[in-house]
Amino acid sequence: MDRTERFHLIDQMLSTKGCVNRQQFLDALEISAATFKRDLEYLRDRLGAPIVWDNNLRGYCYEKPTQAASQYQLPGLWFNTSEIQALLTMNAWLENLQPGILSDHIKPLQSRIRGLLDRGDHSVEEITRRIRILTQARQSSSSDFFQLISQSLLTRKRLAIKHFNRQSAQLTTREISPQRLTFYRDNWYLDSWCHTRKAIRSFSVDAIEHVEILPVEAQEVSDLKLDKELASGYGIFSGAKTKQAELRFSPERARWVAQEQWHPEQRSHFDEQGYYYLSIPYSQEPELLMDILKHGAEVVVLKPLSLKNRVISSLQAMQLNYGL
Repeated sequence: MDRTERFHLIDQMLSTKGCVNRQQFLDALEISAATFKRDLEYLRDRLGAPIVWDNNLRGYCYEKPTQAASQYQLPGLWFNTSEIQALLTMNAWLENLQPGILSDHIKPLQSRIRGLLDRGDHSVEEITRRIRILTQARQSSSSDFFQLISQSLLTRKRLAIKHFNRQSAQLTTREISPQRLTFYRDNWYLDSWCHTRKAIRSFSVDAIEHVEILPVEAQEVSDLKLDKELASGYGIFSGAKTKQAELRFSPERARWVAQEQWHPEQRSHFDEQGYYYLSIPYSQEPELLMDILKHGAEVVVLKPLSLKNRVISSLQAMQLNYGL
């Protein structure tokens, strides 16, 4: 067993038996006396384990609870993929944050995260050097705007914003009731009730060019309604009314795509030739179209015809760009 597993067995023996002598530990752990000594020193010095020697009982036991001892925590068994990704992502995010009003509060949080990473069999320095989290296509937004948005979100005030619509290349003025901030694919989106359009809308924060907090109470929208409108279709460009896209990937590309989750409600299967079929719900086409086009000739849109035609039109426009 590795060292972390030994720590848990030592803790279990002390917790259940009360007092354990050295030979009992050596027999259970199947280690040498020198290794047991190093484990004991690590538990005491690095993790603050309140392990003491009892002369009367001639064995090791936990000291009576004190304020210091109550802060002792065993390291978790080595992190799984999701846990280490979460910890490393949080650590990277905190390191890259610009100085702001939360700076003094963020430092202890980052220390806590690094402490969690350091509780495995490897140091946090070695982990962060060997394992990296790289963000792609990350869009930046004004920290002043983000602070105002967060303030209105939590104080439940309406916002007046100017938002640049990339698809139409138009700058529009909206009055909105912010409901929640959503982080999706390395970008922030503001889910809101738009009083201008009388509907739920999601605005990319990096495309907001002006923010003003209004002295008017925000209109509340239930989480159920927000989820129904924004989470039922594909990605952040989703809506309540969805269509079903059916895609077929080549056997070669299937080796990658079959491991991906495009949507929580997706369905998929392989045929006898190794082609991978993926069926996903979507509401609007822009984001799904981008994901399809990045796979080039390795994917074919089977249904619906409207999405298939959009792909064909995009490919024809690409050919014109190259004089074909």
